[in-house]
Amino acid sequence: MELINKYFPDLSTDQKSQFEALYPLYVDWNQKINVISRKDIENLYEHHILHSLAIAQYIHFKPGTRILDVGTGGGFPGIPLAILFPEVKFVMIDSIGKKIKVASSIAEAIELKNAEFKHLRAEEEKGQFDFILSRAVMPLGDLLKMTKKNVQKSAINALPNGIISLKGGNLDQEIRPFKKMIEVVRISDYFEEEYFKDKKIIYLPVV
Repeated sequence: MELINKYFPDLSTDQKSQFEALYPLYVDWNQKINVISRKDIENLYEHHILHSLAIAQYIHFKPGTRILDVGTGGGFPGIPLAILFPEVKFVMIDSIGKKIKVASSIAEAIELKNAEFKHLRAEEEKGQFDFILSRAVMPLGDLLKMTKKNVQKSAINALPNGIISLKGGNLDQEIRPFKKMIEVVRISDYFEEEYFKDKKIIYLPVV
C-alpha cells in the first residue's frame, strides 16, 4: 500500500480504505479461484494495482467517461482505476466466468459503485465507450478488430477516443502496422521500480 501512497498521495480516506482492502480480498479469493499466480500474489500492489494505475499517469479521465476493460481477469486494470476515478463508468468483461465472479465479488466487498461486470467475449459487447483498456490480453490488431465497433465518435477527454493497452517486452512486430498512429510510453517514466523497466502503455486512437 505504501507504493500506492508514494505515487498517489492525494487519495481520499475512502479510496485509501478501498485500496487497503484489496490485498486480503485477493489473497482470500485466490485460494479458491486462481486469478493471480500464487507466487505473485505478494506483489499484488506493485505488479497488478500500480501497474494498472500507470494508465492514470498517462491520462486523467474526465467525469462521465465510459470505459470498457476487455479480458479483465481478476479486475485489472479496471478495479484500481475505478477506485481512482469514482466519476468514470467502467464495464469489465471476461470470457471466463469464474474470473468475473472474483472481480465482481471484490468490487462488491469494497462498495465500488462505478463498475459493472459481464461474462462475455469482446465481440459480444454492444455498448459504446470512450476508451477500450486491456492488459496484455491479445495482440493490438485483434483487439482493434473486436472493439472498433465499441468506440464512440464524440470525445470528452484530452486524448481522442481509442484503445489504451498495457504491454511488456518487445512490441516491434505487433505495433508495426500502426506505427504512424500509436503512441508508446514507457511506464518507467512514471514509476522507478525495476519491475516496470520493460513495461509500456500503448495508445491507439480509433477515429
